[in-house]
Amino acid sequence: MLAYGKNVLLMMNPKEIKKVYISKNDLEIKKFLKDNKIHFVVTSNEVLNKMVKGNHQGVVIEREEFKYFELKDIQDEEFLVILDHLEDPHNFGAIIRTSEAAGIKTIIIPKDRSVSVNDTVIKTSVGTTSNVKIIKVTNIAETIKKLQKEGYFIYGTSMNGKDCKNMDFSGKKVLIIGNEGKGISKIVEEKCDEIISIPMKGEVNSLNASVAAGILIFKMGGLS
Repeated sequence: MLAYGKNVLLMMNPKEIKKVYISKNDLEIKKFLKDNKIHFVVTSNEVLNKMVKGNHQGVVIEREEFKYFELKDIQDEEFLVILDHLEDPHNFGAIIRTSEAAGIKTIIIPKDRSVSVNDTVIKTSVGTTSNVKIIKVTNIAETIKKLQKEGYFIYGTSMNGKDCKNMDFSGKKVLIIGNEGKGISKIVEEKCDEIISIPMKGEVNSLNASVAAGILIFKMGGLS
């Protein structure tokens, strides 16, 4: 699996890296590679351009295939995030980055009809995929029921939900962010304990999925 970008490299767990291709004499990069005894190859930007499509910044990383986790890997965590069939890798990467910054250790996604971790997700997350457990599940509705039995309170998101400014988010909780166009599915909404929304004052009545996730993650207790 390929990833790319200087910041991605510097944030990545060195144990996940097989080889790095670089096209410029960056002392910080070379020090990181040598300190961690990572094999690297100096090449041209033309070669790197053929390896990946995005802005590689002179760095392409050959890494281990991304490892997904299971529900059993959740350990004493107060705040989880579920993404209900998110499709845009940029949104996914941004949510991973925000979650990591807020101290959230786990994000749950469905196995089917959903974006997976790819090079764009890793680049957008600035390599923080190494610090967040991404769990793939077969059925989100069934996963919600299991989490409720473990004491989690489930918050879904919708434009017609309760004002998040008036909510008490104490205790173990799960935030569900829906698909960019359709929102959370009806079956998932029916399983939620509460549906919440972000109050709007402008003409636009909805936000980008990753922006909404960022606002709610910190409102609900990120960094606490």
